[in-house]
Amino acid sequence: MAQRPTLLRTLITRRHWQVFETFKLHFERAANELAEQDRDPALVGLTVSKRQFERWYGGEVKTRPYPALCRVLEAMFRYPVDVLLGPADEGGAAVDAVPQLRLVMPTPSPFPSLEPGEGDSGFDGIEFTSRPVPGNSAGRDTLERQVAMAARRAFRFSAMAEGSTVGPETLDELHQEVRRLAAAYPRQPLTPLLGDLVEVQDLSFRFLEHGHVRPIQARELYLLSAITSGMLAKASHDLGDPRSAMTQARTAYVCADNADHHAMRAWVRGLQSLIAYWDGRHQEASKYASLGISQMRGVTGTSSVWLSCLQARAGAALGDVAAVRESLAEAERARDAASLDDLDEFGGIMTFPVPRQLYYAADATAWLPNAPEAEHQAEAAVAAYRQAEPEDWAFGDQAGAHTDLALARIHAGNLDGVDEAMRPVLDLSADQRINGIVASVRQVHTALRDPRWLTAPEARVAREEIEAFTAAPVAALPR
Repeated sequence: MAQRPTLLRTLITRRHWQVFETFKLHFERAANELAEQDRDPALVGLTVSKRQFERWYGGEVKTRPYPALCRVLEAMFRYPVDVLLGPADEGGAAVDAVPQLRLVMPTPSPFPSLEPGEGDSGFDGIEFTSRPVPGNSAGRDTLERQVAMAARRAFRFSAMAEGSTVGPETLDELHQEVRRLAAAYPRQPLTPLLGDLVEVQDLSFRFLEHGHVRPIQARELYLLSAITSGMLAKASHDLGDPRSAMTQARTAYVCADNADHHAMRAWVRGLQSLIAYWDGRHQEASKYASLGISQMRGVTGTSSVWLSCLQARAGAALGDVAAVRESLAEAERARDAASLDDLDEFGGIMTFPVPRQLYYAADATAWLPNAPEAEHQAEAAVAAYRQAEPEDWAFGDQAGAHTDLALARIHAGNLDGVDEAMRPVLDLSADQRINGIVASVRQVHTALRDPRWLTAPEARVAREEIEAFTAAPVAALPR
């Protein structure tokens, strides 16, 4: 029995768009209209290659397209992308299709003075073609984006309405926004967070540069600016730009210094160690970790655990086995002595939970030659993330634990279980392929190029998958 064509192919044929140039014209038009509708400049000028079109039309798609492409396809055809890439029924409709929201261009804003992205919530720009059903994530996501846009606009208005004096409501709202972003950073792809991070940093800088703030308010604003700049340093690092990452980190340190916040100073040193480590500057990574440890006077939070783990990882890269053992032992002592401080209360990227500690221990041990405990350490880290509470989970560190497990098995001379360890990593979407994950996956690729494995079929397949994975990092996505 012949395989049914996909719904996407059926709809393209029905609209007589089978010629690539015709489809491309309509795709680009839809992308630009969606960019204006969602006020998303990342979609302006988005296009599609001839090879991609041929794969879609031929039904050769094995994985979902990038998120931006999915959004445009859904806007063009009014079906979720998973339905479009699935089979059509005999009448040319989707099998098990879900009724969709139809988006139309919003009516002009009655507030022409607003900047792009600062308009009203835009509910006049939505009409239902049928009653939405539970699970209609495309429509729900659109509504949530519009509500979030309205909330951000309201926040900016209230901040400016308080004049040049920073009021308590504005300061509290800024604090809550930084807390939200800190908690979300390890658990969400960078794409939906980056714009908010830039905006919050800009707003806090403006208050410090032009606002009338009392000393106690200035201290809090400097702390929030330090945290936001630290997250933007991490974002630059995740996008593979260590130079911008260090610039943001230095700004974060200046802000921490102006806030006279010992824990934040130490945290930023840890961040600088992380950036240097992944950029291959391992001696510098060790130096920054040592600087952070020296600034832990009176600090009780989990930053002390992180810094010892960073020192262990840098020592491992430098081949200092004794330093690795001592630093990991010091991390255990720091964990026993730690009590949560005001940085830990932000959660997410600002705290260092036990699963993350186990991952760092596995990462450090993976560097050591003939370390019998390497596989055990990695298995413990993988298990910890599998069982982690939502607030302690981080997709990047979980992926790192899985690559460490694969490395441990390869170094032990056993390819069995390597695919099992790597599968959750290789299945990550393109917007989750941050710099650290890509670098870790490349380490596995290097290990699989050992002469022992060059002719092994399972090693060859793994190398090919890794090469495809690393060819599409998050930095390559349109934004």
